[in-house]
Amino acid sequence: MPEKPAVLPDDVVSARLERELPGWKLQDGWIRRKYSTDGWPTTLMLVNAIGFLSEAAYHHPDLEVTWGKLWVKLKTHASGGITERDFALAKEIEEHALWRPAAGSAMEGTPNKFVHSK
Repeated sequence: MPEKPAVLPDDVVSARLERELPGWKLQDGWIRRKYSTDGWPTTLMLVNAIGFLSEAAYHHPDLEVTWGKLWVKLKTHASGGITERDFALAKEIEEHALWRPAAGSAMEGTPNKFVHSK
């Protein structure tokens, strides 16, 4: 059986969030992020995308879902705190949730507000 990942101290977590994942914060033993969307269908698509990434990583966040908003909470339950696994999954979620086609891409991108970081 693999070893449990080491828990990172809160001061290290806070400093890394500021540096590596602006928009995420440490609160009540979780790293958290709120995503806003342009409505219910987009919120559900984001939930599904995060579910896919999380299942592929075999690391599962807590999600709070409502119309136009999604809160993601991560911690490594087996370790009892924030570990490198949480940072790795948060980075994947952030990259995919806020991804847009590059300027000049063959894909034009949605004209809707879609998912944003407010």
